[in-house]
Amino acid sequence: MMQTNQPLHEAIAASVPLLHEHCRDSWMVIGSAAAALAGADVVVADLDVLTSAADAERLMILWQQRLDTSYQPAGADRFRSRFARFSFPGMPVEVMGDLELCGADGWQPVQARDVTHVTCAGVSVPIPVAAEQIRMLERFARPKDLLRAALLRTL
Repeated sequence: MMQTNQPLHEAIAASVPLLHEHCRDSWMVIGSAAAALAGADVVVADLDVLTSAADAERLMILWQQRLDTSYQPAGADRFRSRFARFSFPGMPVEVMGDLELCGADGWQPVQARDVTHVTCAGVSVPIPVAAEQIRMLERFARPKDLLRAALLRTL
């Protein structure tokens, strides 16, 4: 059973149709929003979208009026991407183009091998399947990510 709240519904309704329209490459929702869309009981503060760098650049141009230029994401020592945060109804949308994670093997791309689509707010939303979300969250290894992975394991 999908656990979502009104702010997440609003952000999805406002942004996901535009992502479908403007992104030329594969994209997906990750992080807490993806966990919630998979059915985990998690707090969602923003809608994290994994895109190509080219699509992130395209969205920065198209959504220039929504761009939050003052926000700086945490974890620059472990994460890098073509990042932008946009103001949308409900909650911010954070776009990460070609996201990479620094680990024991240096910088590695963050990718999901298996994606599913869920319907929320009347639109199809691509998210990694639960096993892929768990794998990604465990690689991130932050306390909040490990908690989300544990909650996804209970589904």
